[in-house]
Amino acid sequence: MYANVIIQYGNKAVDREFTYIIPISFRDKIKVGHRVRVLFNNREIEGFVLEIFDRYDGKYELNEIISLVDSEPILNDEMLYLGREICNKTLCSKISAYQVMLPKALKASESTNIGVKKNRYIVLNVSLEKLDDYISKCRYPKQIDLLNQLKDKERILFSSKFSGVDTLFKNGIIRYEYEESYRYNVNASGRYKVVNLNEDQLNVVNSVDLFKHDTYLLYGVTGSGKTEVYMELIDKVLKNGKDAIMLVPEISLTPQIVDRFVTRFGDNVAILHSGLSDTERYDEYRKIMDGRVKIVVGARSAIFAPFKNLGIVIIDEEHTSTYKQENHPRYNAKDVAMMRGKYNNIPVLLGSATPSLESFARASKDVYKLLLLTKRAGNGKLPKVHVVDMKNEIKKGNFILSKVLIDNINDRLVKGEQVILLLNRRGYSSMLTCRDCGSVLKCPNCDISLTYHKTSNSNRCHYCNYSIKNIRECLQCGSSNMKDYGLGTEKLEEELNKLFDARIVRMDMDTTSKKGMHEKIVNDFGEHKYDILVGTQMIAKGLDYPLVTLVGVINADSSLNVPDFRSSENTFQLLSQVSGRAGRSEITGEVVIQTYNPEHYSIRYAKEHDYLGFYKEEMSIRRELCYSPYFYITLVNISSRDYDIGFREANKIGDYLRKNLSNDTKVLGPSMANIFRINNVYYYQCIIKYKKDDKLNKVLREIDDIYKINTLVDVCVDVDPVRI
Repeated sequence: MYANVIIQYGNKAVDREFTYIIPISFRDKIKVGHRVRVLFNNREIEGFVLEIFDRYDGKYELNEIISLVDSEPILNDEMLYLGREICNKTLCSKISAYQVMLPKALKASESTNIGVKKNRYIVLNVSLEKLDDYISKCRYPKQIDLLNQLKDKERILFSSKFSGVDTLFKNGIIRYEYEESYRYNVNASGRYKVVNLNEDQLNVVNSVDLFKHDTYLLYGVTGSGKTEVYMELIDKVLKNGKDAIMLVPEISLTPQIVDRFVTRFGDNVAILHSGLSDTERYDEYRKIMDGRVKIVVGARSAIFAPFKNLGIVIIDEEHTSTYKQENHPRYNAKDVAMMRGKYNNIPVLLGSATPSLESFARASKDVYKLLLLTKRAGNGKLPKVHVVDMKNEIKKGNFILSKVLIDNINDRLVKGEQVILLLNRRGYSSMLTCRDCGSVLKCPNCDISLTYHKTSNSNRCHYCNYSIKNIRECLQCGSSNMKDYGLGTEKLEEELNKLFDARIVRMDMDTTSKKGMHEKIVNDFGEHKYDILVGTQMIAKGLDYPLVTLVGVINADSSLNVPDFRSSENTFQLLSQVSGRAGRSEITGEVVIQTYNPEHYSIRYAKEHDYLGFYKEEMSIRRELCYSPYFYITLVNISSRDYDIGFREANKIGDYLRKNLSNDTKVLGPSMANIFRINNVYYYQCIIKYKKDDKLNKVLREIDDIYKINTLVDVCVDVDPVRI
């Protein structure tokens, strides 16, 4: 018997299966999906078995498989199917399509020290009569105390503080029992209470057919109770004996969502997100594989949860770009959800208050089934939105906070209510500039200015992590006339502390870098340990605080000024989502949006909570510019450490695309990427727009094959990119 094995190897050119002989000793054990150890290039390496067959007609001398790494296959039939589909859609390597599904401990790799944690328990090994006899002769009080405890307890958790335990074990008085212990446990806060669904929510739940594959788009305004709908559907799925996956876009959303799910479903919930350690992730993954849980809640990678009887996949805040992985393999969790829905013949539910244009267009064409929640649950009202023109405020000397926002914050603090302030830029200031020569302090590795962080008194690059201590003299002209410009969350927090006597907490990448800080800030703010929460876009979605009655957006233009065709859509979504954090209880909320472009349509429609109005206007612009959802888009990224080589090869690729693709397909570029140099690598790109092109996949694979062996140029294909 023979097996085709895919291995993890650094060279992109080695992206194929290799044939090995299956030794007689484990021919009855080995299965497709097994992880095995094989000899490759004179060293032992791990891989996955993708095919088993009886006859080999090749001419090469074959090696035997050395060993099976696991007793059972790591990749089940569905995962093998997903790997093939991801590889075909994203043009990634085969091995990366399988590795991305697995926790570190189960990847085909050199070695890992991650193992199963087991608790050791002390158990009585003799009769009570023999025990009493032993105690009567024992001269050690600590041993006697331990043995007396065992009279009343079935077992005792071992502790290094115990004395004489080894002696008791050697004498046969006690024995050890081992039980698997999980390193990640969630305790419900008890704040969440199960509620009865209103008529609109029940209609949505009853509209979802749990026994066939359809994709549903739940368009529900902020505060309409979408999470309650999700949990009710999952409850029905569990009663049918099946499992459920619930995806959220941000790790910051996980604590509140998890609290609700654990309160309602108890130990039936596993958690998967990037905030877990490798060991915790391994434990959660094994819970799922072993059938010990029925629900997985998590971020993007949780879509690969290895359930054997999946009943529904739910994706909350489906419009969010974080569902797309930005590195190899560039999969989108929504696409994988569709694959799993089709494979298992089950529904996929996408939910959002601001659906992506692509999803809403599909729902409008009946490709997806549209479900609506048009009112807030509990008769709550959408917040009133004020748009402040900062051009007028600057004339009055209000550079950071407008008078309207300051007055509203003071009012909420007096009333004992809470405030959320969004500023989508971390750090203290966006750049350090010399007032004499005008030079900006830039990263030496990237085409971007360094961001000043006051707490660490350093200037950091948010792309390559380059950092230098803050400078007092210009590196170009030697002037000491240096000035920081722009505004970050750190500087905003400092300004708020000057203006208000309030308890303020900041939530951004800097304050949440330590493990558990997301959850701590979310819970502390929920318990009203703070009055004002300042943060980046991670605070804009999903958070539910009854006492938050005011939301302020400090610089609504920051996302508008990004050179991307989705910038208006992203701005509208961000403003709508963060506005939805206000007034989620009986108290009506208010929102203050500070902007230099008050007449921009994305801000006007956000003010009126008018998604349909924004959708129609943005769609007309997309049609004119031949962008998604009217055209599909694929991005070809070309990068090199040598400027000239990168430029030359990018032009070759652009010419090749134009010559070999259909006449109706548009090829733009090559052009420099928005950030041309990152970590001393130069980036070019070609944009491909098409409605249907049967040649595209073949042509892209040809380009990929050509550059697999090129060590000076790297080519990456990004199908349906979330940003350009």
